Amino acid sequence: MFSMRLEDMRLEDMSATINPLSNPKGEKKLCELCQKPAYRQCTKCRVTYYCDVAHQQADWNSIHNKACELLIPIRAPAPLYSWQADRDHRMQIQKRREQLMELSHAESKRRVVEGKFEEALPAARLSLCCAMDVYGPNAVELVPAYLLLAEANMGFLSQAERYLSQAQWTVMKTPSCSGVVLHQLHRTLGRLYTATGSYRSALLHFANDVYYASKEFGLNGVVAAAGYFLMANVFAREEKQDVAVSLYSQVASIWHTHLSGLVEQYNQKGTRGDRYFDEAQLAEVNRTLSVMLEAQQQDVETHQSTKLSHSLGQSALLSHSLAMLWFLCGDHSKALDFSRKAAEFIRQCEDQNSLAESIQSLIGQVEKHLTTQQIPTIQQ
Repeated sequence: MFSMRLEDMRLEDMSATINPLSNPKGEKKLCELCQKPAYRQCTKCRVTYYCDVAHQQADWNSIHNKACELLIPIRAPAPLYSWQADRDHRMQIQKRREQLMELSHAESKRRVVEGKFEEALPAARLSLCCAMDVYGPNAVELVPAYLLLAEANMGFLSQAERYLSQAQWTVMKTPSCSGVVLHQLHRTLGRLYTATGSYRSALLHFANDVYYASKEFGLNGVVAAAGYFLMANVFAREEKQDVAVSLYSQVASIWHTHLSGLVEQYNQKGTRGDRYFDEAQLAEVNRTLSVMLEAQQQDVETHQSTKLSHSLGQSALLSHSLAMLWFLCGDHSKALDFSRKAAEFIRQCEDQNSLAESIQSLIGQVEKHLTTQQIPTIQQ
């Protein structure tokens, strides 16, 4: 409660009341979120307006805290320049819009993956506005922004359907639309039909998603694996556990192979400081692997004989994958926790000797990093 009050106080310091009647003739200041007449202004950037404190707080929590300064050169009146200087200025503004579009898309996507749909909306709207400024109002490049808004509105299905219809219409008008856009469209349509309980339609769209993702990124790539994972979730809801388990196993194998390759690359090239995943990707990979690990651990508690051995093997594989994920992202404490879990699962499983060696190797690396971090620096 106290921390919330501190946050509100800080926001109040950055908020000023404005009178719409004082605007220059023909100029209207509209709320960033609802497009109604604005009565408040962000005093930090002075180019963003809101109808009330609640909308300013919502925008700040979603994206404005990171986008505030980026918006100033985009929205502030342009100074008078010579022809060449004006051309250079416009090119800089275009680059700033592209940067803001990518930032807001990533922030919104991360919140969608985390299930924070309301927080995702302001960032998703800003991403769409920037995309329109960069590409124009009817470009196929707007489709990812429409799809993101549809995902963020899954709690309000009529709104989600509206954005999906806009995305579909844009794709239909673009015969040369890429496989990347088509896989994204079918994936979001599959999610919509899953949310409405239309599982047959959901599976059809996820199958198309996997088809286009496989063509663009490979049949056993991690992009296609996300489609398999979503299909498995649908089969699980239909209580077709054998199909779901088979697909989950395929997803686990794809991610383990991919992460093993990244760790090998890390060890060979010494690519310290490289960023393997952005925040949205990390949240999505972590969620995918964690959901499957939780399901396998439940199987360990209920299954016996041959199925128990399979569940233990999958639990070891997924724990090892999570350990590699956090190792690559620099969280060595989490990496060690999951490595030890993987070692415990593998100890109970009989025929996973090669995996046991990889797990022990990773434990050694992680412990070495943690030991190094604990050694105090000697000042001369």
